Amino acid sequence: MTPFIVIAIIVILVILVIATYNSLVSLRNQVKNSWSQIDVELQRRFDLIPNLVETVKGYTNHEEAVLTKVTELRTSWSDASTVSEKADLENELSGALKSIMAVAENYPDLKSNTNFLSLQEELANTENKLSNSRQSYNNITTVYNTKLEVFPSNIIANMFGFKQAELFNVSDESKQSVKVQF
Repeated sequence: MTPFIVIAIIVILVILVIATYNSLVSLRNQVKNSWSQIDVELQRRFDLIPNLVETVKGYTNHEEAVLTKVTELRTSWSDASTVSEKADLENELSGALKSIMAVAENYPDLKSNTNFLSLQEELANTENKLSNSRQSYNNITTVYNTKLEVFPSNIIANMFGFKQAELFNVSDESKQSVKVQF
């Protein structure tokens, strides 16, 4: 009877290790997928903003610095590889976007321009999708990171080299309103 108990315990432990490993792999892949959704929406925003700047160009002389900044950020975006690097670039782009919108507030003709309104609506939709994607990413990342820390999955995570994922954080600077002076 004793050899059967030992075999049963070993089989149960093997099943537990396999189930935990598979669960960790699944969560890690969900984190990657959630990040990809953010990446897609951020790229869409990077693509929309130059069109918005071009529309604003006819109404103000301040657009050149913003366009240059957006171009630099787009270049940096393709070079960024970590969540924190991309989050920093996203925060900078948010500041540039706030500047564009603040400029638009001072030009009633621009605010009624159909091209501008269409781009503004597309950008608003992208911002909503981005917000939802960030929330989804942070939720699944928290679940994944928690699973890496709790017993007994932390033992399996350490055995197989699973690493914590970064949360997507918004900087304090991007939480503040942008002031534009003419």
